[in-house]
Amino acid sequence: MASPKPLQDAQPAPAWEAPLTCARAAAMARDTRVSAEGVSNFALLLARDGAEVPPWDVEHHYTGGARDTAMYHLVLDAVNFCFFALPGRPRWETRVSGKPLSGYHGVAIALKDAVLRGVPLLDPEFLARITTRELARALGGEGGLPLMDERAESLRQTGKALLARHRGEVLGLIAAAQGSAVELARLLAREIPSFNDTAALEGFPVVFYKRAQLFAADLAGAFGGKGPGAFHDLHALTCFADYKLPQVLRQAGVLEYSPALANAVDQGEFLSPGSAWEVEIRACAVQAIRRVREALLELGIRRPDPEIDWLVWNLGQDDAYRKKPYHRVLTVFY
Repeated sequence: MASPKPLQDAQPAPAWEAPLTCARAAAMARDTRVSAEGVSNFALLLARDGAEVPPWDVEHHYTGGARDTAMYHLVLDAVNFCFFALPGRPRWETRVSGKPLSGYHGVAIALKDAVLRGVPLLDPEFLARITTRELARALGGEGGLPLMDERAESLRQTGKALLARHRGEVLGLIAAAQGSAVELARLLAREIPSFNDTAALEGFPVVFYKRAQLFAADLAGAFGGKGPGAFHDLHALTCFADYKLPQVLRQAGVLEYSPALANAVDQGEFLSPGSAWEVEIRACAVQAIRRVREALLELGIRRPDPEIDWLVWNLGQDDAYRKKPYHRVLTVFY
């Protein structure tokens, strides 16, 4: 076995680009801003309510052996985007015990049921050639999810990447990150195009890696921070910039939009993927969650960004935080 390199020869770890680039984009934003007063008030609200991160959701998520559980979450995060209905079309939903369930939870439990029925969604070779029709049949339900072709393509990319680089083993992919949630997100973004969630604002790159980071956080939750879910830098992740977080943060007074942007969002206009408005909203949401974390710390409450994300996302299931609509973008990234 080769001897380790002397400490002085070791290369410093590269800076974690997601929070750095989002902070720069937020500072450059012209039509979205983070309100200092809103941050302070929202942190006080969270502290006063004593909001706790909910336990891991075993009802909607599949749990099996280590390999299958990890693979299920990779499959789920590969298709975890764009759940709203397109204009003039019914929203997709499935039924659980006779009750309709849509959105993320609907897709999560539909995939769980498909796996339990024997659909080989945890087999990378099947994923590498899955068709849109096969995916739609596996999900079932009524109505239609947008971007179904893109979801199938994301699964094909995922299956092919595992086969090409990790001998078809999701645990090999996870092991390659060497216990780093940040490196796992980078690996996914490098190896699977649909996870490479990056943009630009006035020529400057902005890194979000929403679904790539979420995979690491999901593993931590599903495995209770042990085994494939043990990461030494989970606290370094940003929030998972989607369309629900800005909706809640805007309602709470943390995010503020210019009149033009507010009108576009409130009228349900679709923003172009990668447009300045879209990038500003997501970058400011990331920066807002980071500033809420700092405000909570001043109140003696230590919470990493992913935990605050979960708290905010769960608030977004409450009608009180749905009075203003979320911004709409047809994209595979969230």
